[in-house]
Amino acid sequence: MDNISQDCPYPGCFFCVMKEANPSKRRTSILKFFRELPSQDDDGQVLPISGLWNTAMAHPNDPEFIDLGIFECMAALIWKGLKNRRWLSHDQNIYIPYYAAHIIGSYTMNMDEFAESAVHAGVIPPLVELLRGRLTWVEQRVAVRALGHLATYPSTFPAVASHGEVLELSIQLAMGSLEIVYLHFYQYADRRLSYHSDLLTRGMGGVEMESRKAEEWASQLQCWSLQLINCFAFKPEFLSVICKPEFLMKLPGLWGGLVNENSPAGIGLLRTICHHKLGRGPVASCPGVIEALCNIARSSDDWQYMAIDCLLWLVQDPSICHKVIDKAVPALTDLAEISTLGDHKKLGDSIVNVLQDCVQSQGTGRNSLSSRTKELIDEVIDSTQRFKWEKSLPKEDLHIKQAAALVVKLEGNSLFSSGNISGAASKYSEALSLCPMRSKKERVVLYSNRAQCHLLLQQPLAAISDATRALCLHNPPNRHAKSLWRRAQAYDMLGLAKESLLDAILFINECSPSNDPDLSMRQNRVPDYAERLVKKQMRAAWLFREAAIKHGGIHSEGDLGDIYAQDADDSEWETASESDIGNDGRGEMGDNDSEWKNEDEMKDNYEKPSIKEIKHGYNVQLAEDET
Repeated sequence: MDNISQDCPYPGCFFCVMKEANPSKRRTSILKFFRELPSQDDDGQVLPISGLWNTAMAHPNDPEFIDLGIFECMAALIWKGLKNRRWLSHDQNIYIPYYAAHIIGSYTMNMDEFAESAVHAGVIPPLVELLRGRLTWVEQRVAVRALGHLATYPSTFPAVASHGEVLELSIQLAMGSLEIVYLHFYQYADRRLSYHSDLLTRGMGGVEMESRKAEEWASQLQCWSLQLINCFAFKPEFLSVICKPEFLMKLPGLWGGLVNENSPAGIGLLRTICHHKLGRGPVASCPGVIEALCNIARSSDDWQYMAIDCLLWLVQDPSICHKVIDKAVPALTDLAEISTLGDHKKLGDSIVNVLQDCVQSQGTGRNSLSSRTKELIDEVIDSTQRFKWEKSLPKEDLHIKQAAALVVKLEGNSLFSSGNISGAASKYSEALSLCPMRSKKERVVLYSNRAQCHLLLQQPLAAISDATRALCLHNPPNRHAKSLWRRAQAYDMLGLAKESLLDAILFINECSPSNDPDLSMRQNRVPDYAERLVKKQMRAAWLFREAAIKHGGIHSEGDLGDIYAQDADDSEWETASESDIGNDGRGEMGDNDSEWKNEDEMKDNYEKPSIKEIKHGYNVQLAEDET
């Protein structure tokens, strides 16, 4: 080649090829490079492969290398690494199968025509060998990623599915990935393969950095396995393999941890399964899965709507409704007044409609509703009718009703202050029956106050129900600080660490008065009681916790102190603003949200870390000493 640098020691060097000014010569040289590279044994081969990896990551939609044979080259290199261990152990060739599989995954994640080219180039068989664990978990991670992209497209899914073991391997990997990474990397720092450490840290070494990155990669390994399984789950013929009780029971817990917030993980796969009639039967036969769906549906997680969809589809299926109705209805009634959840509009209306259909279609025998379930549904239907009836009432009457509710609420506050918690809860219930339905701010306060009573009465399920109702009524949903904190405590009472942690994080996020995007400009303080709970739940929800317990890596939880002390909630009782219905009769009562008034103000100006800051890497100040 004419333009090869005289200083370059490698004949046909890829980087020199890329500097070729003549497009035709450059194309010919790249084509030759891709054809000849797998058969060469020269030193320094990892350098062009890592360069191609960077290019693929930065420009995954660029067709140049696709047309010149990059997929054939990468597939051949993976095969070479699998079959020739002498070559693999020479120089830095150990990195090459990892980079090759990663390049395949990057170039196939967006473009179906690239995926078709990859399949024609024969990439699937070597990727399947990596998926089987022929090398290490690091190569499994990029193999399952690439296969997941290939399985996404209708044109290439059959080629992936033709390898029958892919689905079974993915299921095993989804269930066992965390234990694999814990045993083969995390547990013993002195036994870590050096190239694994190098890949995870990219030159930024240190045991702590490696461990944190291992959590992220383990989470990805699990979530990408679930993504691949999800592609199969869209095809009914594969549901019998996927819907095994052992796997279904684990799915709600396969959530990727705080380090993988963008993946729908197990709940996303459950939603796909529940969309099919063939999948709903096995799910309905696993009571633990239904309980988990109810917890996720009530949560403030980004994928809350997926759990709601699952519950709605299950209760609408007449063949299995009787198995799930008594567990699902309490959660759905708590959510009946939610309005918009992300892109999902009028979600509460959909819930109410489904519950009304349940009542109308009830029969006798196994399909009949229990008295408690029917009572809960009737309450929701009555509330809907009450809302419609109140639209015709004069404003003066609505103001009288709200004033009466306020008087009763103040009586409840007085009872609480005197230590009569049960009496206070009854007064808040009475106030809720008087308070106009459209007076949402006041009802948020009443539900939240009653939730606090249930906490002190050691009734966590009732506290979760009331806190959830308050959060659904709040605008925006799931952002009422006090209800988040109270529900976080209730979840902790039940040992639901993930749910408690997410609520506690959002509480910290919501209670801060600072909106400054520059973290350095915010005061770096978090309420002690919230910090204690977050630290506790981060330990309990730690990604490798189950594997560590199984293999003797956890010995003591330590003394976490009393997170339920009354002084942990600096301000128990809220007061919604005075009523102010708009001229059109449709506005909420309350001209502004002053629910922090007429009570002790929050004592600290809190740091307001975003959820992403806390989720990624566990590296915020409140938790750095626990990771």
